[in-house]
Amino acid sequence: MGSVGTFEAKTKLSALLDRVEAGEEITITRRGRVVAKLVPVGAASDRARGYSNAVNGLASLRKELAQSGKRISNKEIRQWIKEGRRY
Repeated sequence: MGSVGTFEAKTKLSALLDRVEAGEEITITRRGRVVAKLVPVGAASDRARGYSNAVNGLASLRKELAQSGKRISNKEIRQWIKEGRRY
């Protein structure tokens, strides 16, 4: 993954887009702080799909457990995330 400042991003946008199109991720910084990330469209949609699948999976798990009289608290879910567990 490459990193460029805002001035360079502005002046070399076309070249940066070529690199992103080839699969590279590029972060854009302003005064040393990351402010944006250029990613290939497929990567962004894959990530969004992954988040959506995770949310839907948790919702269906909660529904199944509710039908059996059990509940999962938000605290338990946060702990699972912290541990890196998958439902």
